[in-house]
Amino acid sequence: MIRPIRLEEYPRLVELWESAVLATHDFLKEEDFLYYKANLPTYFGFVRLWGLELEGKLVGFMGIADQALEMLFIDASIRGKGIGKQLIAFGIQEQGVTTVEVNEQNDQAVGFYQHMGFKIKSRSALDGQGKEYPILKMEL
Repeated sequence: MIRPIRLEEYPRLVELWESAVLATHDFLKEEDFLYYKANLPTYFGFVRLWGLELEGKLVGFMGIADQALEMLFIDASIRGKGIGKQLIAFGIQEQGVTTVEVNEQNDQAVGFYQHMGFKIKSRSALDGQGKEYPILKMEL
């Protein structure tokens, strides 16, 4: 079931984020990992958050602003089970998502978004916080 996220669920979102990032962002420096983790609740305030529940437990979430998918994180223990595809499909069909920005160094994510129909349109050498993690802007 995909549903809106409630404020009191933010700690669970941080757990999901941490699980996903530790499994997929091996390029991330520890100090940057801690920086992003500390700032997550602030970032949550800038997006519409949607989560996917399995058997009553939140296992993945995404954040959308306008037509941009700003974040998508799935519990590492169930990656590859279609959770991301379900969230993306909902985002595209129900929320009008047409763009996503992804870390260039996260090969799995780049491949996933390409598989979902996104194409690389541009590249930035720095991420949104000015850190040296190249970002690919992708569009449907």
